[in-house]
Amino acid sequence: MASFSPTVRHRRLLQELRQLRTAADLKQEEVADHLNWSTSRMTKVEGGTLRISVNDVRAMLQLYGLREGAEYDALVQLAKQAKERGWWHAYSDVIPQWFQVYVGLEAEASSLRNYEPELVHGLFQTEDYARAIYRAARVTDAPDEIERHVSLRMARQSVITRSEQPMNFWAIVNEAALRRRVGGTRVMKEQLQHLADISAQPNVTIQVLPYVIGAHAAMLGSFAILSFSDGASEVTYLEYVTGSLYLEKMEEIRAYTLAYDHLRASALDPRDSIDMIAKLAKEDL
Repeated sequence: MASFSPTVRHRRLLQELRQLRTAADLKQEEVADHLNWSTSRMTKVEGGTLRISVNDVRAMLQLYGLREGAEYDALVQLAKQAKERGWWHAYSDVIPQWFQVYVGLEAEASSLRNYEPELVHGLFQTEDYARAIYRAARVTDAPDEIERHVSLRMARQSVITRSEQPMNFWAIVNEAALRRRVGGTRVMKEQLQHLADISAQPNVTIQVLPYVIGAHAAMLGSFAILSFSDGASEVTYLEYVTGSLYLEKMEEIRAYTLAYDHLRASALDPRDSIDMIAKLAKEDL
């Protein structure tokens, strides 16, 4: 599955437009007035919550003093790509917009650092394990909706298995997630064995945070840090039951990167982690 992501293209376009506006010494209010927009609309556009047309982008570039040429053409092309639909749009009937944004970022991320306290990460889940998770968490969903969620989760896993530029995934999983018997003994054993097997991929690193470590740097819950190969700013992703947060400020990224470094230092090393996972897969659960 291709890694192209209109979500990432949109983020990149907004970054370039903000930089050009700043270089032109223009305030949001001035741009809004020139384009006959409300200041609120301009704020939403630069904040990424409101999409803009290619013609709007052309108008902004002219206002910012960017003449037609290679850079101008590249940004217009970026605007066109940002309007396209990602492969995950086919699942829009079962996933909310806030999660579609994450899937779009994940699709083109060059690396992902993640900590999970309660479950095996979605990119590592077997179908039966994912099905059991959704049945427990989405109690009002019909069986066909559950299957759609499982199908999407399986499709997302191509980011770490694709032949061209697979994502580098460093995952830290709490021991509790490995010992929680999701879906019954057979399902959990298969999940643990799959986790041990997938760790053999050169782009995958798994560490276990054991019980004995006690208090640790991520006591407040799971988080993910996504990085991109084109130099676009990193994103820290936090999820809750009805939505998510995307943190992009430098100090926020720095705080979560530091927390992740502490987690890596506290967790078992990758080899010992896989030995533990393989051992648990053979034990009576």
